[in-house]
Amino acid sequence: MNRKKILIVALVAVVTTITVALLIGNGKGKSSLSNKNSMRPQRTLPTRVPAYVTDGKALASLAPTLPPERFFGRAREAYQIAREIPETLAQLPCYCYCDEGFGHKSLHTCYESEHSATCSTCIMEALVAYRLQKQEGLTPAQIRDRIIQEFGPK
Repeated sequence: MNRKKILIVALVAVVTTITVALLIGNGKGKSSLSNKNSMRPQRTLPTRVPAYVTDGKALASLAPTLPPERFFGRAREAYQIAREIPETLAQLPCYCYCDEGFGHKSLHTCYESEHSATCSTCIMEALVAYRLQKQEGLTPAQIRDRIIQEFGPK
C-alpha cells in the first residue's frame, strides 16, 4: 500500500513538472489556449464620424419613419422620438456605422426601417437627442457635437 501511495505522489509530481514546463515554455506562464486567442486579429472601431444630413432640401423631404405602435419598450419610445423630431435625427450620425453596412444617410434613416428596433446604439442616440433638445434646449448642431463626444471613438 505504501508503494502505491509513493507511485501516485511521484506521478502527480511528474505531471505537475511537465505542466509547469509547458506553461513556461509557451511564454510567461500563459497556456497555449491563451496564446491562440491572442493571435486573433483585434477589431478596431472606425475613427470617422458617420454620415448625417447637412442639406436643407434633404431635411425638407425626409422619408416617413415607421409607426411607433409596431414596437415595444424602448424601441417604441425611440420610434416616437423619430416621429417627433425627425429633422434633428437627420442631422445626427449613427454610431452603429450603418451608413457603411446599410447605406443609411443619418440616424433618421435608421427609423425608416426596422433597423432601430434591434439596435441599442440607434435607440440610445435617439433618447439622448430627445433629452438634449427638449430638456436642455440644444440645437441640432449642438446635439450632434454631444452625440459625437458621447458615442464616438474615445
